[in-house]
Amino acid sequence: MTEFRGERIAHEYIQTNDAPPERVFPLLCPVRESEWVPGWQYRLIYSQSGVAEEGCVFTTPNDDGAETTWTVTEYDPSKFRIAFSWVHPEIMAAQISIVLSEKSDGKTSARIRYTYTGLAPEGNQKIETYDKKLFEQKMLGWEKAINHYLQTGRKVE
Repeated sequence: MTEFRGERIAHEYIQTNDAPPERVFPLLCPVRESEWVPGWQYRLIYSQSGVAEEGCVFTTPNDDGAETTWTVTEYDPSKFRIAFSWVHPEIMAAQISIVLSEKSDGKTSARIRYTYTGLAPEGNQKIETYDKKLFEQKMLGWEKAINHYLQTGRKVE
């Protein structure tokens, strides 16, 4: 057995969403994301309610043909908190934490934190490319997509 040590990187971003947390929180769900995330594909494996809940399991496809397996690890609608963990087999694992709070103008402040851990040398190499600039671009795209949906009820083109 060879010795391997995974690399880890974490980034945090605060979005402003153009609606109160009560409207934003339900959209942070594998089923509901198909309404506002361009290209979103998922396969629901387990959910007693049919939407996000603690213990919900779903998969998403990867370019390499593998599936990433996701688990909702925290789900608290009363506190507008949700967390996920996912594993891309033999590549990388991640934890995602999202906490929403209402701003004085009725909008939502969404604190999003991603922590990535390499599971193999290939994963460590990928993590090296996950710099703050790339993460911020991802978060800006997410912010644009969810705000477009909140304003129009449609996916961004």
